[in-house]
Amino acid sequence: MKLDVIILAGGLGTRLAAVVSDVPKPMAPVGGKPFLEQILKTLPAAHVAKVILAVGYKYEKIKAYYGSDFNGIPLVYSIEDEPLGTGGGIGLAMQQATTEHILILNGDTFFDVNLAEMFEVHTNENATLTLALKQMTKPDRYGTVLLEKHTVVRFQEKQKFLPTGLINGGVYLANKSLTNELPSVANYSFETEVLEAKVETGKLKGYISTGNFIDIGIPEDYERAQQIFAQG
Repeated sequence: MKLDVIILAGGLGTRLAAVVSDVPKPMAPVGGKPFLEQILKTLPAAHVAKVILAVGYKYEKIKAYYGSDFNGIPLVYSIEDEPLGTGGGIGLAMQQATTEHILILNGDTFFDVNLAEMFEVHTNENATLTLALKQMTKPDRYGTVLLEKHTVVRFQEKQKFLPTGLINGGVYLANKSLTNELPSVANYSFETEVLEAKVETGKLKGYISTGNFIDIGIPEDYERAQQIFAQG
């Protein structure tokens, strides 16, 4: 089976302005390559139909660098003429998806997920949407997710001094049918209007991964990513 893959690559990188100011955040250099490339090269090419890059801010730099192909994987572009929020960007990109299941990734995080295991949970649990979750100590920067078996039952706001918790790692498996369930407005939050709204349906599932998680959203983690990818 092949999947279409959506990568959210429209980030401005506001918090990285001190170190990266002239390219979209996913093009920030990490380990001698754009961070986006570190994500692309880990995709299981044999199981990818195409990659849909959801772009906006300075997208021309991404398109000029990658064109329409990455190591044999077709690349297409979903271009936001104005910021649409995480939800609107995903919704626009999903209009170009044609496979039964769609993998959605953030362009500024790297999460080493066993996609075969995640897909097994997604299908066995008859999920509409499955999130990859990461158990993290001191998850102050993130909201946390409460899980019962594989079912997401609640999202919690950021909490100081929380010793540990499951965080949303920004990797999703979605059924193509989700396209018909998205809000009709153009600009909205995927986290609020889709994920939180889906909790009540029981069709929102979670898969816990122990793989490495890297978020380049702030300068400290950006520097940590440099060290990790330099070491391979």
